[in-house]
Amino acid sequence: MNARATKPTTPIISMRGIVKRFGAIQALKGVDLDLYHGEILGLVGDNSAGKSTLMKILTGAYRADAGEIFFEGRPVTIHSPLDSRRLGIEMIYQDFALCGNLDVSSNIFLGRWPTIRGLVNRKQMEQEAARVLERMNLFLPSLRLPVETLSGGRQQAVAIARALAFNPKVLIMDEPTANLSPNASRRLLELVSDLRDQGVSIIIISHRMQEIFEVGDRIAVLRQGEIVGTLSIAEATEDEVLSLIIAGRRSTPESGHARA
Repeated sequence: MNARATKPTTPIISMRGIVKRFGAIQALKGVDLDLYHGEILGLVGDNSAGKSTLMKILTGAYRADAGEIFFEGRPVTIHSPLDSRRLGIEMIYQDFALCGNLDVSSNIFLGRWPTIRGLVNRKQMEQEAARVLERMNLFLPSLRLPVETLSGGRQQAVAIARALAFNPKVLIMDEPTANLSPNASRRLLELVSDLRDQGVSIIIISHRMQEIFEVGDRIAVLRQGEIVGTLSIAEATEDEVLSLIIAGRRSTPESGHARA
């Protein structure tokens, strides 16, 4: 059942009172954020709002100065990317972080290639890579193509496949369509919806509001290091979200941003 049709009840992730400072700059000011099982949450805000900082804390790249993280209802400590991966949290960065000269299957299993007698077991690697790509309904002419020869959309798909190879429960995507063509963006959004329907919980950081409204279930707005609103996509408008990003308040009829 599509997550839009059900009211989420149990968060898979709860971040409470998250604070982060960089010297005299307070990047996060006691942020609370919930992500529910099998939902797509859009995370929006301007370039200095703290979105990436918050997600880097969740994935262990940064440590919070204060606050707690709960995963499936229990408190957890995330001090490194390995800690987050063990929990089932994966993040796909905007630059994909692929090795262009390596082929598709080698990128999917980068740094953890299956081996036999000390050598890479290419047959096993390609079989497992094919299974992950099949889950995504993505079929390439060859798994031995260098990824630098692929289109931007297919490179993004390989980056997603690498994350899915870890069987994540939570997938975080940073500006996933920023460098894609309209057709590739549409296919990616279809894939994201399919993953949600498979039970993966997804956070999308994006400036493309229309795409979040197309596939998302809820949208959280960060402004100057604080959550200023979390809205249901079914009940919100783009104007309301923009008002939160700009002014930190929901729009009203008097402000000229009345809900249609």
